[in-house]
Amino acid sequence: MEDSAREPGIRPAVLADAAVVRAVTDAAYGPYIERIGVVPQPMRADHAAEIAAGRVFVLGEPVVGLVVVEAHEDHLFLDSVAVRPDAHGQGVGRRLLAFVDAHARALGLPEVRLYTNALMWENRNLYPRYGYELVERRVDGPYDRLHYRKRLAP
Repeated sequence: MEDSAREPGIRPAVLADAAVVRAVTDAAYGPYIERIGVVPQPMRADHAAEIAAGRVFVLGEPVVGLVVVEAHEDHLFLDSVAVRPDAHGQGVGRRLLAFVDAHARALGLPEVRLYTNALMWENRNLYPRYGYELVERRVDGPYDRLHYRKRLAP
């Protein structure tokens, strides 16, 4: 993909990455199970199907982080950001978020949207630092979600 070249080391995942995508996702989200009282939705995902659909991009060899995105008519939905815990503090999340912005722009989309569990307070502090604004709080089944958006300059 053209936009994957904008950030060295980030590439579309391939089916052979499915196991590592699951491992990184589980390592990133697993610690939240006790806090939120439910398995985070990214841990329940069909990673092979997401990869086959071209929605997963990975960073590093070996993979230290990934994003799962879905293009909509008027925005790019950031479904998941996962960073291996041993890679925290190394700029992996920042690089992945910058990639998401570049990917949305390359697709001609004016904004990125995401949600996070209200009890994942680390994310409540993180996303506004990267230009995301809180739009609403909504309960979806067992998930208490904070919905964010980031409008992108052309």
